Amino acid sequence: MIAFVKRFYELTGNLHVHTVYSDGTGSHRKIARAAAQAGLDFVVATDHNIWVDGVEGYYDDALLLVGEEVHHVRRRPGASHLLVYGAEAEMAPYAAEPQELVDEANRRGGLCFLAHPFERSSPLGSHLAAIPWEDWSVTGYLGLELWNAMSEFKGLLWSRPAALFYAYFPALGIQGPYRATLRKWDELLAAGQKVTPIAGADAHARTYRMGPFRRCLFPYRELFRWVNTHLLIERPLQGDLAGDKQLIYHALRDGRTWVGYDRIASTRGFRFQARSLANEATLGDELVRTGATVFEVEAPTAGDIRLLRDGQLVARSRGTLLRFTSAEAGIYRAEVYRFFCGQRRGWIFSGPIYVR
Repeated sequence: MIAFVKRFYELTGNLHVHTVYSDGTGSHRKIARAAAQAGLDFVVATDHNIWVDGVEGYYDDALLLVGEEVHHVRRRPGASHLLVYGAEAEMAPYAAEPQELVDEANRRGGLCFLAHPFERSSPLGSHLAAIPWEDWSVTGYLGLELWNAMSEFKGLLWSRPAALFYAYFPALGIQGPYRATLRKWDELLAAGQKVTPIAGADAHARTYRMGPFRRCLFPYRELFRWVNTHLLIERPLQGDLAGDKQLIYHALRDGRTWVGYDRIASTRGFRFQARSLANEATLGDELVRTGATVFEVEAPTAGDIRLLRDGQLVARSRGTLLRFTSAEAGIYRAEVYRFFCGQRRGWIFSGPIYVR
């Protein structure tokens, strides 16, 4: 791989979780401990329209932070949920006007991500209706939730037999981010907007019944082993809430992220880097060309590695390494796919490198 002067440290976390303060079943302490048991470094509780103060901190070696999932409760049908991190105040009073909500969160130093921007409804109940993002004229948000595990699971519930089957065998249905989400992401990037990808469990750990069958869909610890957000931070965590929190939010703000389906194989160790003579870049960076640009993508284990420029495939490799040289400016991002349970699944989706 390209040897960088600057060294980064990797974290794995989950950025979309619900507690008993909204429609989840676990306390903040329970969620943090489940995250630690699942091997996560951090987890962010994002309850609906409520920001809970005084619970952030380390629990069993996992750092618990608190954000908020904000939406206008009187909007019918429901739409445009926004994940807000780091605003340090409740944002629900601004929910009726999405642009005002984003502007106020930014004014407070927050970070805004569009939650589950594309969804599929299930016919099994009104509580399973799609809740997409509809207010695409809004500006100022930092990124979008490229992959939401429970959102995708909801889309599998097209009948009662399907719901029962996937309740017990969800891994047979989970495929990857919706194509509509990937297309919209590339469209926003092509329009000149920097858009950072994240993933979330959207975990609630609620128990449902169907006839004689009763099952929790799904325990926090189980979901925390599925789809996660990986970050590159500038120094190791120190066990200090204030400092470590800023490291995480700084990495999000800079776009040093990738989305990983850790259920089929750990995505720890993934790298995506570029160099043009003395200039170098990694996830979220801008790279000013001083000649040809060399890209390298390294996967922790073998997969189908794809490099895209402006949403179009420009290079592909099977294995653990892709190396590609280009003289073209553009927005480059990497994807990696693997076969699991007999089907090709999305595995890794990197944040972009912006080559100027």
